Amino acid sequence: MTQSIIVIPARLASTRLPNKPLADIQGKPMIVRVMEQAQKANLGPVIVACCGPEIAAVIRQAGGIAIETDPDLPSGSDRIVAALRDYDPQEIYETVINLQGDLPTIDPQLIRASLAPLADPNIDIATLCCEIQDAAEVQNPNVVKIATSPWVNQGGVAISRGVYFSRLAIPANAQTYYHHIGIYTYRRTALERFVSLPPSYLETTEKLEQLRALEAGMHIGVVLVDGMPQSVDTPEDLERVCRLKSI
Repeated sequence: MTQSIIVIPARLASTRLPNKPLADIQGKPMIVRVMEQAQKANLGPVIVACCGPEIAAVIRQAGGIAIETDPDLPSGSDRIVAALRDYDPQEIYETVINLQGDLPTIDPQLIRASLAPLADPNIDIATLCCEIQDAAEVQNPNVVKIATSPWVNQGGVAISRGVYFSRLAIPANAQTYYHHIGIYTYRRTALERFVSLPPSYLETTEKLEQLRALEAGMHIGVVLVDGMPQSVDTPEDLERVCRLKSI
């Protein structure tokens, strides 16, 4: 049976919300909230790949596993690979879930759902999306849209293949648009290949890392889920999450 590991990349350098991983949410740092939600998915070890001692200290104080990585690594994906090589040099874990550190209320079921496309051996990477309900989001460049192949029902789960990702409204003239959710589940071999590739033209143009994989001919499976988890990117987002009663 394939063994999974969840890795949460975290760094302090955020321009819109300084020291974001350490932001307090009802008495706990945000990165600890994310780690706890990931642990509830019960898929395997959860490690935090961090850029320095500040984040590592709060994770270890909360009983978690923190791996410090080079702060100069260019991306979260590179940070994940560095942490994996440190934590699991024997490559026991074949499936790697990249969970963003700004999703403090992520439903553990969404994390589990990201595994479904990997039942197809032709899929290298899996991710999630949901329907856009607010028309204003379709034109918002901060909302990443995804164009997919037709949806197929597999055991009650709607799965398709990601054809393109963009900050623009794609595909043109669609009746339904889909909001990409930034959780990536990789076959480990695919992750190693991905970080070995140079940044691609479309990736640097759209500023979307996943386009590097598509340009290299890698296949991305997509699961349709019911709703968008609340991400924390700004002080306003943080205030909104702190007001939630269900945390």
